[in-house]
Amino acid sequence: MKSFDTNGDFKDNYKFLIGSILPRPIAVVSTLNEDGSNNVAPFSFFTGVSASPMIIAFCPLIRSSNGQLKDTPRNIFREKEFVINFVSEPILEKVNQTSTELPYGEDEFKFAGLTPIESEKIKARRIKESLIHFECIYRDHLSYGDEPGCGQIITGEVVKVHVADHIIEEGRISTDAFAPVGRGAGNDWILCNNRIQVERLMKAQIQK
Repeated sequence: MKSFDTNGDFKDNYKFLIGSILPRPIAVVSTLNEDGSNNVAPFSFFTGVSASPMIIAFCPLIRSSNGQLKDTPRNIFREKEFVINFVSEPILEKVNQTSTELPYGEDEFKFAGLTPIESEKIKARRIKESLIHFECIYRDHLSYGDEPGCGQIITGEVVKVHVADHIIEEGRISTDAFAPVGRGAGNDWILCNNRIQVERLMKAQIQK
């Protein structure tokens, strides 16, 4: 087994992160720019934190290209809100397009061919083509530095959930109908079309 210290180039650390933490769910975060235009970007450092209150977290890094804060956290810190849109197989290519570093204020919805729709409780728009949307209010964040490769944790409280009717079965989301997509290392995307069932041994389960 090879061992590595983590005090070298941050790019090496990043490669070990994305090559080890697999598959990673994707948060496609939509926000409003300062002029009211739309911003959309995908983040694969993303997870759930709490069910009550319903809290999610994602982790944008400082841009490696110029050492600047990305547009998404910049907008969230100002507007105090955002939408988490989820990725399914049919929109994989369009979501990938939203990762393009466009000039601030240029609309990623238009660039990627996605359709903005109004949210119910916040101003940021949702992606019509996404099958699940979480409308979120910014809660807090932790920053781990201001240099390229440094990360931060941004949390949001989910105040409204939208789920497409056809992926709900008996009050739960059908993985087969949802057809979610995860991220891997490099250009890898991971489909959820080969799963196994293993019974958990805990006494109480919310979802079986």
